[in-house]
Amino acid sequence: MNAVVHGLAVALACALAAGSASAGGLESLEAFLKTVSSGRAEFTQVVTMPARDGQAARTKSSSGSFEFSRPNRFRFSYRKPFEQTIVADGQTLWLYDADLNQVTARKQAQTLGATPAALIAAAPDLRALQAEFSLQAAPAQEGMDWVLATPKAKEGQLQSVRLGFSIGGPVAALSVLEIIDSFGQRSVLRFGQVEVNPALAASTFVFKPPPGADLLRQ
Repeated sequence: MNAVVHGLAVALACALAAGSASAGGLESLEAFLKTVSSGRAEFTQVVTMPARDGQAARTKSSSGSFEFSRPNRFRFSYRKPFEQTIVADGQTLWLYDADLNQVTARKQAQTLGATPAALIAAAPDLRALQAEFSLQAAPAQEGMDWVLATPKAKEGQLQSVRLGFSIGGPVAALSVLEIIDSFGQRSVLRFGQVEVNPALAASTFVFKPPPGADLLRQ
């Protein structure tokens, strides 16, 4: 299971420029929760694995599409370099690996508490997120407001998440998601062709294991 699956399923944009942090990031996060009930976008992802055991740092790239609908429904469809689908239907989190022809199903309530997915697709209640995360505004950069989210539970697989929100539009749109896991792996997802509050069919968040696929329930 790769770093994105760990970040989004087990544990699913922040500024780096000089300057003091402002409340902009937190305000953008709250606006995103309150005004954006659904979304659709294309994404690219770069995972950087730290140098270890004499091996140099390595990177892996992938791309695909993403949809979400509050509360707690989302779909990541990876197309390149390998086909993989992650679907949260509100009750179950499904992971389908086409190469392995394998489906893994987990109870959603037990997996999405302090994860990046909770930050994106949670119910529109900032206080509920603050029960799981310490939230801190970061300096604005690259035309985005940033928020640093640190899980309050220390035993999880997630170290931190940074979210970058585009500035200047009529509503706050998530542009970047950066995940650092407990092993030091860094996953950066950049969203493009973002649609805010599209009408998404209920079938978007329905997953049925393909015929003949191995099904593992955890």
